[in-house]
Amino acid sequence: MGRMKPIATLAVMLAVVWTDTAVDTARAQTTEPAVVGAAVAIPGVVRAGAPIERILTGFDGLDDPIGLTDGSLVFSEPGARRLHRLNTSTNAVSVLVADSNESHGVSEDATGRLVSAQAWDGSTRIGVIHPPERRAVLADNFEGRPFSRPNDLIVTRRGGVYFTDPGLTVQQAEALVKRLGKPLEPRLPPAVYYIPPGGRAIKIEDKMIRPNGIQLSRDEKGLYVSDSNGADVIAWDIQPDGLVRNRRAFGTLTGRSTRDNGLGGIRTFADGMTIDSEGRLYVATGGGIEVLSERGQHLGTIPVRCPPADCQNLAFAGKQKTTLYIGGAGSLYKVETIARGFTGRAK
Repeated sequence: MGRMKPIATLAVMLAVVWTDTAVDTARAQTTEPAVVGAAVAIPGVVRAGAPIERILTGFDGLDDPIGLTDGSLVFSEPGARRLHRLNTSTNAVSVLVADSNESHGVSEDATGRLVSAQAWDGSTRIGVIHPPERRAVLADNFEGRPFSRPNDLIVTRRGGVYFTDPGLTVQQAEALVKRLGKPLEPRLPPAVYYIPPGGRAIKIEDKMIRPNGIQLSRDEKGLYVSDSNGADVIAWDIQPDGLVRNRRAFGTLTGRSTRDNGLGGIRTFADGMTIDSEGRLYVATGGGIEVLSERGQHLGTIPVRCPPADCQNLAFAGKQKTTLYIGGAGSLYKVETIARGFTGRAK
């Protein structure tokens, strides 16, 4: 066979890329929604019997959906190192970022840039991931040591970034040793950090076993962090310089996971969080989606399950932000709510 001309080679390569993307997109688009459960009544939040639907499945992980101002939803597929955009009117999915550096948590800043927690070992960082021409590294180390495994983040209106680095579970550490073919070097311990606009990462918390989900109050004067191996959501008051004070237990979570990540503590497997227009806090846990009032009172649980694991993250999206989307274990779920998501930011 003769040597293929460069133009023909390029055409074949592009066709392969387009075909792979089209197959992934078609797979998601043709997934038939399935009712997998029903909500119990939580006054002001959700009606009794509201269907819980699985609308997408088959992804290599599905994490951190966020609702953009145009009504669409962006979510990460960490295992395939991609970000996707969902049309919330049609459930059609397209690849937004083809190489996300294993992004997990995603947030949007005031200028429309998507900022993500990037966990690919060897290039762990917090950075702008989209649009491509504005990609930037905001922080990739603390005191000269690389981050372990950044997980979730939230961007303030002024451009500061709060993020969690929970480190590795026992299972993740074993998988990484197998991939690298050598023992792991010492890593930064689990912590929560703050990156001031244009500045370096500052550690603001190091007492949790596995800090995971992170969220701001509506007025951005309060910070919330969940601990996957703890029962309490922890809150702080945010000072004018972005640093925090007055650490306290904000609300107690009741859900428990049947899985074991090898880290001890209380296995709530608390993960991502979002808020609604009334300031209520929604937390993905081993028990479903737990709802806390603005003062931390436990109001109830939406019984969403993400088999074979636990749900990981959630967001209000759609034109009116009255649909709650939940991601986990490669699938995306939704439930219609009475509550409306907070419209002051994407997440």
